[in-house]
Amino acid sequence: MTEIKQEITYVMIKPDGVKRGLIGEIIKRIEQRGLKIIALEMVMPDRQMIDDHYPKDETWINRLGQKTLGTYEKYGLDVKAEFGTDKAEDLGPMVRGWLIDYMISGPVVKIVVQGIHAVDMVRKLAGHTLPNMADLGTIRGDYSVDSPAVANKERRGVHNLLHASETPEEAAHEIEHWGMKAKIHPYKRVEEDLMI
Repeated sequence: MTEIKQEITYVMIKPDGVKRGLIGEIIKRIEQRGLKIIALEMVMPDRQMIDDHYPKDETWINRLGQKTLGTYEKYGLDVKAEFGTDKAEDLGPMVRGWLIDYMISGPVVKIVVQGIHAVDMVRKLAGHTLPNMADLGTIRGDYSVDSPAVANKERRGVHNLLHASETPEEAAHEIEHWGMKAKIHPYKRVEEDLMI
């Protein structure tokens, strides 16, 4: 039970979230949920840090290509005419490259969050990774209007404000990768005993 109560996750406010002045709003939403910020830092990431942040395995990269194919099919767009290919294995690396370019376009804010089911809670707060699919009331649903169809046509990553780890294992890896482990400051929020 203690592990569930003290679960930690990694959140990164992306360049569009920083440039739009949403750092405070995103942190406010996390804290209002009863989760606590235990590490926080703004950095200008380099290409290598971002390249190492995102998976390089073929399955993950092909999934990016499949998402692009799905988006083009959904909106009746001709992916082959646009990119010269309709193969996920060719589209995936392109999309990954746009994502890296987007992530090094400005500073990011690295955050470690702790609390009950922190991974799931933060992902619920963030909303669907595609802003046009995110429910109102979520961070992306309330503050982002981007679309994968528009992003693909403009050959850029989707502006979706923040990254949130998908699993506790991914969170542990990302906290280590971004050098946040040594920056964690444990403390107790005054209402922690009341929230259970």
